[in-house]
Amino acid sequence: MSTTAPHDGALENPPVPSEPSGLETRGLEPVPHTERTAKTRGLVPTWIAANISVLLLTMGASLAVTFGLNFWQALVVGVAAPVVSYGLVGLIGIAGKRGGAPGMALSRAVFGQRGNLLPGSLIWIARWGWETINAVTGAYALLTVLDIVCGIRTNTALIVATLLFFVIATFAISGLGIGALQRCNRWATWLFGGFSVLVLGYLAVHTDWGKVFGQSAGSTASLIAGIGLIAAGGISWVPAAPDFTRYLPRTASSAAIVRNTVGGAGIVVLPMVLMGAVMASSTPDLATATDPVSFLGKILPLWLAVPYLLIAVVGMLLINSMSMYSAGFTAQTLGIRIPRHWAVSVNAVISLLLGGFLMLVATSFMGAFIAFLSMLAVAFSAWVGVFGADMLRRREYDAKALLDTTRTSAYWYRGGFSPAAIAAWALGLGTGLVFTKSDWFTGPLASNNPVGQYGLGWVVAIVVSGLLYVVLPKPAVQTSEPEPAQEPVAVAA
Repeated sequence: MSTTAPHDGALENPPVPSEPSGLETRGLEPVPHTERTAKTRGLVPTWIAANISVLLLTMGASLAVTFGLNFWQALVVGVAAPVVSYGLVGLIGIAGKRGGAPGMALSRAVFGQRGNLLPGSLIWIARWGWETINAVTGAYALLTVLDIVCGIRTNTALIVATLLFFVIATFAISGLGIGALQRCNRWATWLFGGFSVLVLGYLAVHTDWGKVFGQSAGSTASLIAGIGLIAAGGISWVPAAPDFTRYLPRTASSAAIVRNTVGGAGIVVLPMVLMGAVMASSTPDLATATDPVSFLGKILPLWLAVPYLLIAVVGMLLINSMSMYSAGFTAQTLGIRIPRHWAVSVNAVISLLLGGFLMLVATSFMGAFIAFLSMLAVAFSAWVGVFGADMLRRREYDAKALLDTTRTSAYWYRGGFSPAAIAAWALGLGTGLVFTKSDWFTGPLASNNPVGQYGLGWVVAIVVSGLLYVVLPKPAVQTSEPEPAQEPVAVAA
Protein backbone atom coordinates (compact mmCIF):
# COMPACT_ATOMS: atom_id res chain seq x y z
CA MET A 1 0.00 0.00 0.00
CA SER A 2 1.33 3.43 -0.82
CA THR A 3 0.42 7.10 -0.87
CA THR A 4 1.66 9.80 -3.19
CA ALA A 5 3.75 12.79 -2.30
CA PRO A 6 5.39 15.57 -4.30
CA HIS A 7 8.90 14.89 -5.47
CA ASP A 8 11.90 15.71 -3.30
CA GLY A 9 12.22 19.34 -2.33
CA ALA A 10 8.59 20.18 -2.95
CA LEU A 11 7.73 20.84 0.67
CA GLU A 12 9.84 22.84 3.09
CA ASN A 13 9.56 22.66 6.86
CA PRO A 14 7.22 19.66 7.15
CA PRO A 15 4.48 20.22 9.73
CA VAL A 16 5.52 19.68 13.32
CA PRO A 17 3.59 20.26 16.52
CA SER A 18 3.46 23.88 17.56
CA GLU A 19 4.67 24.61 21.06
CA PRO A 20 3.94 28.29 21.71
CA SER A 21 4.28 27.81 25.47
CA GLY A 22 7.89 26.57 25.12
CA LEU A 23 10.31 26.37 22.21
CA GLU A 24 8.37 27.17 19.06
CA THR A 25 9.47 24.68 16.43
CA ARG A 26 7.00 25.70 13.75
CA GLY A 27 8.56 27.35 10.73
CA LEU A 28 6.88 28.54 7.55
CA GLU A 29 4.07 25.97 7.56
CA PRO A 30 0.63 27.43 8.34
CA VAL A 31 -0.67 26.94 11.87
CA PRO A 32 -3.49 24.33 11.99
CA HIS A 33 -6.91 25.72 12.87
CA THR A 34 -7.01 23.60 16.03
CA GLU A 35 -3.94 25.40 17.41
CA ARG A 36 -5.01 28.92 16.54
CA THR A 37 -6.33 29.95 19.94
CA ALA A 38 -4.74 33.39 20.40
CA LYS A 39 -6.83 36.46 21.27
CA THR A 40 -6.78 39.79 19.49
CA ARG A 41 -6.25 41.58 22.82
CA GLY A 42 -2.81 39.95 22.92
CA LEU A 43 -1.76 42.34 20.14
CA VAL A 44 -1.86 45.29 22.57
CA PRO A 45 1.21 44.26 24.64
CA THR A 46 2.90 43.00 21.47
CA TRP A 47 2.86 46.43 19.84
CA ILE A 48 3.51 48.25 23.10
CA ALA A 49 6.70 46.23 23.47
CA ALA A 50 7.61 46.90 19.83
CA ASN A 51 7.87 50.61 20.66
CA ILE A 52 9.64 50.62 24.04
CA SER A 53 12.58 52.52 22.61
CA VAL A 54 14.37 55.59 23.91
CA LEU A 55 14.99 56.44 20.27
CA LEU A 56 11.43 57.76 20.23
CA LEU A 57 12.55 60.34 22.81
CA THR A 58 15.41 61.39 20.56
CA MET A 59 13.13 61.55 17.53
CA GLY A 60 10.65 63.61 19.56
CA ALA A 61 13.46 66.02 20.35
CA SER A 62 14.29 66.18 16.64
CA LEU A 63 10.74 67.37 15.98
CA ALA A 64 11.39 70.40 18.18
CA VAL A 65 15.03 71.11 17.33
CA THR A 66 15.46 70.01 13.71
CA PHE A 67 11.91 70.45 12.39
CA GLY A 68 11.08 73.47 14.56
CA LEU A 69 7.71 72.13 15.72
CA ASN A 70 6.04 73.39 18.87
CA PHE A 71 4.35 71.26 21.55
CA TRP A 72 0.94 71.18 19.87
CA GLN A 73 2.41 70.19 16.53
CA ALA A 74 4.40 67.42 18.25
CA LEU A 75 1.08 66.27 19.72
CA VAL A 76 -0.39 66.05 16.20
CA VAL A 77 2.62 64.05 15.04
CA GLY A 78 2.37 61.72 18.06
CA VAL A 79 -1.26 60.94 17.22
CA ALA A 80 -1.11 60.83 13.42
CA ALA A 81 2.09 58.80 12.96
CA PRO A 82 0.99 55.62 14.79
CA VAL A 83 -2.50 55.80 13.27
CA VAL A 84 -1.01 55.89 9.76
CA SER A 85 1.84 53.40 10.18
CA TYR A 86 0.32 50.92 12.61
CA GLY A 87 -2.99 51.15 10.80
CA LEU A 88 -1.10 49.59 7.89
CA VAL A 89 0.48 47.04 10.26
CA GLY A 90 -2.98 46.04 11.49
CA LEU A 91 -4.44 45.81 8.00
CA ILE A 92 -1.64 43.58 6.73
CA GLY A 93 -1.91 41.57 9.94
CA ILE A 94 -5.36 40.42 8.77
CA ALA A 95 -3.54 38.22 6.24
CA GLY A 96 -2.02 36.32 9.15
CA LYS A 97 -5.38 35.13 10.43
CA ARG A 98 -6.46 34.24 6.87
CA GLY A 99 -3.40 32.18 6.01
CA GLY A 100 -1.91 31.20 9.39
CA ALA A 101 1.61 31.66 8.01
CA PRO A 102 4.37 34.30 8.35
CA GLY A 103 4.17 37.39 6.19
CA MET A 104 7.02 36.54 3.86
CA ALA A 105 5.63 33.03 3.34
CA LEU A 106 2.22 34.48 2.41
CA SER A 107 4.07 36.84 0.09
CA ARG A 108 4.86 33.84 -2.12
CA ALA A 109 1.20 33.76 -3.11
CA VAL A 110 1.55 37.31 -4.43
CA PHE A 111 4.98 37.42 -6.05
CA GLY A 112 5.47 33.76 -6.98
CA GLN A 113 7.88 31.27 -5.47
CA ARG A 114 10.92 32.75 -7.19
CA GLY A 115 9.62 36.29 -7.48
CA ASN A 116 9.26 36.52 -3.71
CA LEU A 117 13.04 36.23 -3.39
CA LEU A 118 13.42 39.79 -4.74
CA PRO A 119 11.44 41.78 -2.12
CA GLY A 120 12.29 39.13 0.49
CA SER A 121 16.02 39.68 0.06
CA LEU A 122 15.66 43.45 0.29
CA ILE A 123 13.46 43.23 3.39
CA TRP A 124 15.87 40.77 5.03
CA ILE A 125 18.84 43.08 4.41
CA ALA A 126 16.84 46.05 5.72
CA ARG A 127 16.22 44.08 8.92
CA TRP A 128 19.98 43.90 9.44
CA GLY A 129 20.08 47.66 9.75
CA TRP A 130 17.03 47.85 12.02
CA GLU A 131 18.43 45.18 14.35
CA THR A 132 21.82 46.90 14.36
CA ILE A 133 20.27 50.21 15.40
CA ASN A 134 18.37 48.47 18.22
CA ALA A 135 21.44 46.57 19.41
CA VAL A 136 23.53 49.73 19.49
CA THR A 137 20.86 51.63 21.43
CA GLY A 138 20.58 48.80 23.98
CA ALA A 139 24.35 48.67 24.38
CA TYR A 140 24.49 52.45 24.89
CA ALA A 141 21.87 52.14 27.62
CA LEU A 142 23.95 49.49 29.41
CA LEU A 143 27.07 51.65 29.11
CA THR A 144 25.21 54.62 30.57
CA VAL A 145 24.04 52.57 33.58
CA LEU A 146 27.59 51.32 34.21
CA ASP A 147 28.84 54.90 34.04
CA ILE A 148 26.34 56.61 36.34
CA VAL A 149 26.07 53.75 38.85
CA CYS A 150 29.58 52.27 38.95
CA GLY A 151 31.64 55.08 37.45
CA ILE A 152 32.98 52.74 34.76
CA ARG A 153 34.02 54.74 31.74
CA THR A 154 33.37 53.50 28.23
CA ASN A 155 36.21 51.83 26.37
CA THR A 156 36.51 49.61 23.32
CA ALA A 157 36.48 46.35 25.26
CA LEU A 158 33.41 47.39 27.23
CA ILE A 159 31.59 48.46 24.06
CA VAL A 160 32.22 45.06 22.51
CA ALA A 161 31.18 43.24 25.70
CA THR A 162 27.88 45.10 26.14
CA LEU A 163 27.02 44.72 22.46
CA LEU A 164 27.81 41.01 22.60
CA PHE A 165 25.65 40.57 25.70
CA PHE A 166 22.76 42.36 24.07
CA VAL A 167 22.92 40.33 20.85
CA ILE A 168 23.20 37.00 22.69
CA ALA A 169 20.19 37.86 24.88
CA THR A 170 18.24 38.88 21.79
CA PHE A 171 19.08 35.62 20.06
CA ALA A 172 17.97 33.60 23.11
CA ILE A 173 14.54 35.27 23.34
CA SER A 174 13.81 35.27 19.61
CA GLY A 175 15.01 31.69 19.29
CA LEU A 176 12.45 30.47 21.83
CA GLY A 177 9.65 31.86 19.68
CA ILE A 178 6.26 33.47 20.00
CA GLY A 179 5.43 32.11 23.47
CA ALA A 180 8.52 33.59 25.08
CA LEU A 181 8.00 36.88 23.26
CA GLN A 182 4.40 37.17 24.42
CA ARG A 183 5.27 36.51 28.06
CA CYS A 184 8.15 39.01 28.00
CA ASN A 185 5.99 41.59 26.25
CA ARG A 186 3.32 41.44 28.96
CA TRP A 187 5.82 42.00 31.78
CA ALA A 188 7.67 44.74 29.91
CA THR A 189 4.39 46.55 29.23
CA TRP A 190 3.60 46.88 32.95
CA LEU A 191 7.16 47.84 33.94
CA PHE A 192 7.56 50.39 31.18
CA GLY A 193 4.12 51.86 31.80
CA GLY A 194 4.75 52.34 35.51
CA PHE A 195 8.11 54.03 35.15
CA SER A 196 6.96 56.15 32.22
CA VAL A 197 4.30 57.61 34.48
CA LEU A 198 7.04 58.48 37.00
CA VAL A 199 9.14 60.12 34.30
CA LEU A 200 6.15 62.09 33.03
CA GLY A 201 5.43 63.23 36.56
CA TYR A 202 9.02 64.33 37.09
CA LEU A 203 9.05 66.26 33.82
CA ALA A 204 5.73 67.90 34.67
CA VAL A 205 7.24 69.30 37.87
CA HIS A 206 10.71 70.26 36.65
CA THR A 207 10.07 71.51 33.11
CA ASP A 208 10.02 75.20 32.21
CA TRP A 209 6.60 75.07 30.58
CA GLY A 210 6.74 78.72 29.63
CA LYS A 211 9.70 77.94 27.40
CA VAL A 212 8.01 74.81 26.00
CA PHE A 213 4.76 76.55 25.10
CA GLY A 214 6.57 79.69 24.01
CA GLN A 215 8.17 78.00 21.03
CA SER A 216 6.78 79.24 17.76
CA ALA A 217 5.04 76.88 15.38
CA GLY A 218 6.90 75.24 12.53
CA SER A 219 5.78 75.13 8.93
CA THR A 220 3.12 72.78 7.61
CA ALA A 221 5.79 71.09 5.50
CA SER A 222 7.82 70.38 8.64
CA LEU A 223 4.74 69.03 10.39
CA ILE A 224 4.01 66.57 7.58
CA ALA A 225 7.69 65.61 7.35
CA GLY A 226 7.68 64.97 11.10
CA ILE A 227 4.71 62.63 10.74
CA GLY A 228 6.56 60.81 7.99
CA LEU A 229 9.68 60.48 10.14
CA ILE A 230 7.89 58.93 13.11
CA ALA A 231 5.66 56.80 10.89
CA ALA A 232 8.68 55.33 9.09
CA GLY A 233 9.55 53.29 12.16
CA GLY A 234 6.11 51.70 12.21
CA ILE A 235 6.22 50.98 8.48
CA SER A 236 9.19 48.68 9.12
CA TRP A 237 6.88 46.31 11.01
CA VAL A 238 4.31 45.93 8.22
CA PRO A 239 5.83 42.87 6.47
CA ALA A 240 6.14 41.15 9.86
CA ALA A 241 2.53 41.83 10.92
CA PRO A 242 1.17 38.37 9.93
CA ASP A 243 3.94 36.73 12.01
CA PHE A 244 2.14 37.93 15.13
CA THR A 245 -1.43 37.20 14.00
CA ARG A 246 -0.97 33.71 12.53
CA TYR A 247 -2.10 32.09 15.80
CA LEU A 248 -5.41 33.98 15.69
CA PRO A 249 -8.46 31.97 14.55
CA ARG A 250 -10.02 32.86 11.20
CA THR A 251 -13.07 34.10 13.10
CA ALA A 252 -11.03 36.81 14.86
CA SER A 253 -12.35 40.31 14.25
CA SER A 254 -10.40 42.19 11.57
CA ALA A 255 -11.44 45.48 13.13
CA ALA A 256 -10.09 44.32 16.50
CA ILE A 257 -6.75 43.41 14.90
CA VAL A 258 -6.36 46.92 13.50
CA ARG A 259 -7.72 48.62 16.62
CA ASN A 260 -5.47 46.75 19.07
CA THR A 261 -2.41 47.18 16.86
CA VAL A 262 -2.87 50.94 16.57
CA GLY A 263 -3.87 51.25 20.23
CA GLY A 264 -0.87 49.31 21.53
CA ALA A 265 1.59 51.34 19.47
CA GLY A 266 -0.10 54.67 20.15
CA ILE A 267 -0.02 54.17 23.93
CA VAL A 268 3.78 54.35 23.70
CA VAL A 269 4.50 56.52 20.67
CA LEU A 270 2.43 59.54 21.74
CA PRO A 271 3.87 60.07 25.26
CA MET A 272 7.43 59.20 24.18
CA VAL A 273 7.38 61.70 21.31
CA LEU A 274 5.94 64.40 23.57
CA MET A 275 8.49 63.61 26.30
CA GLY A 276 11.30 64.01 23.78
CA ALA A 277 9.93 67.31 22.52
CA VAL A 278 9.64 68.61 26.10
CA MET A 279 13.14 67.41 27.05
CA ALA A 280 14.56 69.23 24.05
CA SER A 281 13.59 72.56 25.60
CA SER A 282 16.30 72.10 28.23
CA THR A 283 18.60 69.71 26.33
CA PRO A 284 18.58 70.63 22.63
CA ASP A 285 21.68 68.48 22.03
CA LEU A 286 19.43 65.46 22.59
CA ALA A 287 18.32 65.68 18.95
CA THR A 288 21.84 65.15 17.58
CA ALA A 289 23.54 63.15 20.32
CA THR A 290 26.15 60.62 19.20
CA ASP A 291 25.11 58.48 22.16
CA PRO A 292 21.28 58.64 22.02
CA VAL A 293 20.58 57.52 25.61
CA SER A 294 23.27 58.95 27.91
CA PHE A 295 21.28 62.21 28.20
CA LEU A 296 18.77 60.42 30.45
CA GLY A 297 21.43 60.20 33.13
CA LYS A 298 21.78 63.97 32.99
CA ILE A 299 18.11 64.96 32.81
CA LEU A 300 16.63 62.50 35.33
CA PRO A 301 17.63 61.90 38.96
CA LEU A 302 19.68 58.76 39.63
CA TRP A 303 16.84 56.88 41.34
CA LEU A 304 14.69 57.29 38.22
CA ALA A 305 17.30 57.24 35.45
CA VAL A 306 18.80 53.85 36.34
CA PRO A 307 15.62 51.74 36.42
CA TYR A 308 14.25 53.58 33.39
CA LEU A 309 17.41 52.85 31.42
CA LEU A 310 17.32 49.19 32.47
CA ILE A 311 13.71 48.95 31.30
CA ALA A 312 14.80 50.63 28.08
CA VAL A 313 17.37 47.85 27.66
CA VAL A 314 14.61 45.28 28.12
CA GLY A 315 12.47 47.14 25.61
CA MET A 316 15.22 47.20 23.01
CA LEU A 317 15.83 43.50 23.65
CA LEU A 318 12.19 42.76 22.91
CA ILE A 319 12.09 44.98 19.81
CA ASN A 320 15.18 43.26 18.46
CA SER A 321 13.84 39.84 19.43
CA MET A 322 10.60 40.49 17.54
CA SER A 323 12.58 41.68 14.52
CA MET A 324 14.90 38.65 14.58
CA TYR A 325 11.92 36.33 15.08
CA SER A 326 10.47 37.61 11.81
CA ALA A 327 13.90 37.67 10.15
CA GLY A 328 14.18 33.95 10.81
CA PHE A 329 11.07 33.34 8.72
CA THR A 330 12.39 35.63 5.98
CA ALA A 331 15.67 33.71 5.89
CA GLN A 332 13.72 30.47 5.48
CA THR A 333 11.73 31.88 2.56
CA LEU A 334 15.03 32.74 0.90
CA GLY A 335 16.02 29.08 0.94
CA ILE A 336 18.11 28.84 4.13
CA ARG A 337 17.04 25.33 5.13
CA ILE A 338 17.59 25.37 8.87
CA PRO A 339 15.06 25.56 11.73
CA ARG A 340 13.64 28.99 12.48
CA HIS A 341 15.32 29.25 15.87
CA TRP A 342 18.71 28.77 14.18
CA ALA A 343 17.89 30.96 11.21
CA VAL A 344 17.77 33.97 13.55
CA SER A 345 21.46 33.38 14.37
CA VAL A 346 22.40 34.72 10.94
CA ASN A 347 20.89 38.12 11.73
CA ALA A 348 22.38 38.02 15.23
CA VAL A 349 25.92 37.72 13.86
CA ILE A 350 25.32 40.43 11.27
CA SER A 351 23.89 42.88 13.82
CA LEU A 352 26.89 42.24 16.07
CA LEU A 353 29.36 43.08 13.31
CA LEU A 354 27.46 46.12 12.03
CA GLY A 355 26.77 47.32 15.57
CA GLY A 356 30.47 47.21 16.41
CA PHE A 357 31.21 49.34 13.36
CA LEU A 358 28.51 51.88 14.22
CA MET A 359 29.66 52.24 17.84
CA LEU A 360 33.40 52.25 17.20
CA VAL A 361 33.71 53.97 13.82
CA ALA A 362 30.61 56.00 12.91
CA THR A 363 30.52 59.60 14.16
CA SER A 364 26.83 60.48 13.87
CA PHE A 365 24.37 57.97 15.30
CA MET A 366 21.19 59.99 14.78
CA GLY A 367 22.19 61.11 11.30
CA ALA A 368 22.76 57.50 10.31
CA PHE A 369 19.53 56.42 11.99
CA ILE A 370 17.30 58.99 10.29
CA ALA A 371 18.92 58.32 6.91
CA PHE A 372 18.36 54.61 7.44
CA LEU A 373 14.70 55.14 8.37
CA SER A 374 14.10 57.09 5.16
CA MET A 375 15.53 54.32 2.99
CA LEU A 376 13.93 51.54 5.07
CA ALA A 377 10.45 52.99 4.76
CA VAL A 378 10.65 53.10 0.96
CA ALA A 379 12.04 49.56 0.73
CA PHE A 380 9.20 48.15 2.83
CA SER A 381 6.47 50.36 1.38
CA ALA A 382 6.77 49.05 -2.18
CA TRP A 383 6.05 45.54 -0.84
CA VAL A 384 3.17 46.91 1.26
CA GLY A 385 1.47 48.43 -1.78
CA VAL A 386 1.51 45.19 -3.77
CA PHE A 387 0.69 42.86 -0.88
CA GLY A 388 -2.06 45.15 0.39
CA ALA A 389 -3.67 45.46 -3.05
CA ASP A 390 -3.59 41.67 -3.38
CA MET A 391 -5.39 41.33 -0.02
CA LEU A 392 -8.33 43.23 -1.45
CA ARG A 393 -9.08 40.38 -3.84
CA ARG A 394 -7.77 37.38 -1.89
CA ARG A 395 -9.49 35.68 1.05
CA GLU A 396 -7.70 32.31 1.10
CA TYR A 397 -4.13 31.04 0.91
CA ASP A 398 -3.29 27.55 -0.31
CA ALA A 399 -1.20 26.02 2.48
CA LYS A 400 0.27 23.33 0.25
CA ALA A 401 1.16 25.80 -2.50
CA LEU A 402 2.90 28.15 -0.04
CA LEU A 403 5.37 25.42 0.91
CA ASP A 404 5.79 23.88 -2.52
CA THR A 405 8.74 25.71 -4.10
CA THR A 406 8.74 23.71 -7.34
CA ARG A 407 6.85 24.27 -10.59
CA THR A 408 4.02 22.07 -9.26
CA SER A 409 3.02 24.91 -6.89
CA ALA A 410 -0.17 26.83 -7.52
CA TYR A 411 1.95 29.91 -6.86
CA TRP A 412 4.56 29.13 -9.50
CA TYR A 413 2.85 31.40 -12.05
CA ARG A 414 5.25 32.11 -14.96
CA GLY A 415 8.63 30.56 -14.31
CA GLY A 416 8.16 31.12 -10.59
CA PHE A 417 7.32 34.82 -10.99
CA SER A 418 4.13 36.89 -10.96
CA PRO A 419 4.95 39.52 -13.62
CA ALA A 420 2.31 41.96 -12.35
CA ALA A 421 3.57 41.85 -8.76
CA ILE A 422 7.25 42.11 -9.68
CA ALA A 423 6.68 44.99 -12.11
CA ALA A 424 4.48 46.90 -9.66
CA TRP A 425 6.95 46.37 -6.82
CA ALA A 426 10.00 47.40 -8.84
CA LEU A 427 8.36 50.51 -10.30
CA GLY A 428 6.91 51.50 -6.92
CA LEU A 429 10.31 51.09 -5.27
CA GLY A 430 12.07 53.08 -7.97
CA THR A 431 9.49 55.87 -7.91
CA GLY A 432 9.67 56.09 -4.12
CA LEU A 433 13.46 56.40 -4.21
CA VAL A 434 13.25 59.13 -6.86
CA PHE A 435 11.36 61.28 -4.32
CA THR A 436 13.48 60.33 -1.28
CA LYS A 437 16.17 62.48 0.31
CA SER A 438 18.53 61.43 3.10
CA ASP A 439 22.16 61.82 4.16
CA TRP A 440 22.98 58.72 2.12
CA PHE A 441 20.98 59.26 -1.03
CA THR A 442 19.06 62.01 -2.79
CA GLY A 443 16.67 61.12 -5.59
CA PRO A 444 16.58 63.32 -8.70
CA LEU A 445 13.06 64.55 -7.82
CA ALA A 446 13.55 64.79 -4.06
CA SER A 447 13.87 68.58 -3.98
CA ASN A 448 11.65 71.46 -5.01
CA ASN A 449 8.39 69.52 -4.83
CA PRO A 450 5.94 68.84 -1.99
CA VAL A 451 6.54 65.07 -1.90
CA GLY A 452 10.29 65.39 -1.42
CA GLN A 453 9.90 68.36 0.92
CA TYR A 454 7.52 66.40 3.14
CA GLY A 455 9.69 63.27 3.16
CA LEU A 456 6.85 61.19 1.72
CA GLY A 457 8.75 59.04 -0.75
CA TRP A 458 7.45 55.97 1.12
CA VAL A 459 3.85 57.10 0.51
CA VAL A 460 4.59 57.37 -3.21
CA ALA A 461 6.01 53.83 -3.15
CA ILE A 462 2.81 52.44 -1.59
CA VAL A 463 0.46 54.30 -3.94
CA VAL A 464 2.35 53.59 -7.16
CA SER A 465 3.01 49.91 -6.45
CA GLY A 466 -0.56 49.32 -5.23
CA LEU A 467 -2.26 51.03 -8.18
CA LEU A 468 -0.02 49.34 -10.71
CA TYR A 469 -0.73 45.92 -9.24
CA VAL A 470 -4.47 46.57 -9.39
CA VAL A 471 -4.46 47.51 -13.08
CA LEU A 472 -1.84 45.09 -14.43
CA PRO A 473 -3.06 41.68 -15.70
CA LYS A 474 -2.33 38.94 -13.19
CA PRO A 475 -1.62 35.27 -13.94
CA ALA A 476 -4.30 32.77 -13.01
CA VAL A 477 -3.74 30.64 -9.93
CA GLN A 478 -3.26 27.05 -11.02
CA THR A 479 -4.30 23.95 -9.15
CA SER A 480 -1.83 22.82 -6.51
CA GLU A 481 -2.06 19.22 -7.71
CA PRO A 482 1.07 17.92 -9.51
CA GLU A 483 1.03 18.35 -13.26
CA PRO A 484 0.48 15.15 -15.27
CA ALA A 485 4.03 15.31 -16.63
CA GLN A 486 5.39 15.14 -13.10
CA GLU A 487 5.44 11.58 -11.84
CA PRO A 488 4.70 11.39 -8.10
CA VAL A 489 7.10 9.54 -5.88
CA ALA A 490 5.66 6.56 -4.08
CA VAL A 491 6.13 6.52 -0.33
CA ALA A 492 5.66 3.26 1.51
CA ALA A 493 2.88 3.34 4.05
